[in-house]
Amino acid sequence: MLRNIRMDEDFRHFMKEALREAEKGFSEGEVPVGALVVHQDGRILAAAHNRPISLQDPTAHAEVLAIRAAASKCGNYRLPGAALIVTIEPCSMCMGAALNARISRLVFGASDPKAGAAGSVFDLARSGALNHRIEVVSGILEEECSGLMQEFFSLRRKRSADSGRGTEVVVTGSTRNRLVP
Repeated sequence: MLRNIRMDEDFRHFMKEALREAEKGFSEGEVPVGALVVHQDGRILAAAHNRPISLQDPTAHAEVLAIRAAASKCGNYRLPGAALIVTIEPCSMCMGAALNARISRLVFGASDPKAGAAGSVFDLARSGALNHRIEVVSGILEEECSGLMQEFFSLRRKRSADSGRGTEVVVTGSTRNRLVP
């Protein structure tokens, strides 16, 4: 458990920091997700934003990058007592990383109804099939977190529509290289 952390006030403070990270990703053309790993004494150990495009690495999600940096800073791949603060509900890969790092608490802003693994689609944080559980706190600055994602994808759709191109799909066989509207 986090010590000396006043739940609502401090979670909002940390989420604002995570939103700043997400905005960095937005400005770089990455899906705007920001994450922090916070030590049990309230110190921010690491902060990161999504970078799979810039790093050409499908595992370069904000949560994984923050966990890697925090583990490196602590000199231990386990982070017991730490909290993972993230703007959007983590996917199954990121929840797996948090579980393996023995993160104690996950705090997220907005749910992800398509890929969330902390209660929306899957609930890996509380799965009885696993040997570690993570306390989950959700809905912290939810409107700001979901608003940033909505703005990003709205701009992306607008740019796609303005370019006059559909979505290219490369498949094999008779439908190869057909443009899908």
